[in-house]
Amino acid sequence: MVRILVVDDHVVVRSGLIALLDGKHNINVIGDAADGDEAITKALELKPDVVLMDFSMPPGKDGLTATIELKKLLPDTEVLILTMHDDDEYLFRAIQAGASGYILKSAPHEELITAIQSVSQGNAYLYANATKRLMSEYLDKLKQDDHPGPYETLSEREKEILSWVAKGYSNKEIAEQLVISVKTVESHKSNLMEKLNLKTRPELVKFAMKKGLLNYE
Repeated sequence: MVRILVVDDHVVVRSGLIALLDGKHNINVIGDAADGDEAITKALELKPDVVLMDFSMPPGKDGLTATIELKKLLPDTEVLILTMHDDDEYLFRAIQAGASGYILKSAPHEELITAIQSVSQGNAYLYANATKRLMSEYLDKLKQDDHPGPYETLSEREKEILSWVAKGYSNKEIAEQLVISVKTVESHKSNLMEKLNLKTRPELVKFAMKKGLLNYE
């Protein structure tokens, strides 16, 4: 029996998931939570096999932060992200945080059940389109490894700022961390984006992910 904890800020969604899953397909819902803080508390108390985790849960602690903390506290508990965000940036952040799976709320019920069973057995689970995108990213990385790209042209400061930007820090916050002016941060950011031929922040996050520059420790 797979013991799961359901985490979502919407009561109706939690109730629906519990009704769908509990006692069926070798799944036992042992608890539920409305935000990340409650999820951590409940997980420490109940020791679930799988936490079915929503990504965004305002105004409480979000699923990404909760996942990072849970994997440190309960490394044997698997986290399956259930979200409406069909977006590479969210996907890569979830994987980096330690989630074992990522599935959309729009997925058929059968796929959700398959995902829960898969991660409970120690496997990774991504919905079909995400898998295709990751494979594409992997193949691109192999090509880049064979042919060193523009990353090597960045200065050490530009690489540093790239990492901070990818982690979600604002120009002002980066300036405070590095003890430089906001204008200097903006200049470095503009230069590195041009060197890497990146146009948007999601593109920058994916690039940083491939280079192993994201670190949530």
